[in-house]
Amino acid sequence: MRSSPSGADPLDPGPKGFAHRGLHAGPPFPENSLLAFAVALELGAGIECDLRLTADRRVLVFHDADAWRMCGSPMEIGRSTYAELARLHVGEHPIPALESLLHLVGGRVPLLLEVKVERDLWRWVPALRRALAGYEGAFGIMSFDPRLMRLMKTNLPAVRRGLVMPDGWTRWKRRVALWLADPDFLAVETSAAARPWAQRERRRRPVYSWTVRTPDQRKALADQVDALIWEGDGRP
Repeated sequence: MRSSPSGADPLDPGPKGFAHRGLHAGPPFPENSLLAFAVALELGAGIECDLRLTADRRVLVFHDADAWRMCGSPMEIGRSTYAELARLHVGEHPIPALESLLHLVGGRVPLLLEVKVERDLWRWVPALRRALAGYEGAFGIMSFDPRLMRLMKTNLPAVRRGLVMPDGWTRWKRRVALWLADPDFLAVETSAAARPWAQRERRRRPVYSWTVRTPDQRKALADQVDALIWEGDGRP
């Protein structure tokens, strides 16, 4: 994988890329679990994960809006407190708080932290500031919501921010989102990576691609993006 035309990338994970939601593989190694993150660390891969905010403003590492798929509970993350959610388990461990992930990683690999904004736009910046205080490792905050990136630019200017972009956005939506977010990097859907607009953006900033699931995708994307966000058979 060649270097980005946009220059050096402080979040460069190297050839092993970013493990999507950790290195997960079914019930023994659940997604977004401390076990999946520990296995990704053993591989030496960067880690991508999802963040959600509890009702009492704690940042959890969790993808879904509710806990049904992962924990068999109908509890909604954004309407439940940290103490209530601490009773649930992902695999053999409680749902991890962001601080637990940071303690585990300890700066050994770069992190891509995707924020699920939902109804919590105005609560995210202070919550992230508290959770990330004192962490010295490399990380970037990214989201589909460009409004959060704009708030971060004003309130957390030292944090690298990324815009997550699906292939289905219209040209107008892309342009507005890029203007509003003013991101340091992009995370684009695999089907969008080769498109002219994505390659143009790559001359301005690093571009990563999600989610690589096959060896053929890895091969096709190798010279089109700066890092792969992968899972399953898309692993290096």
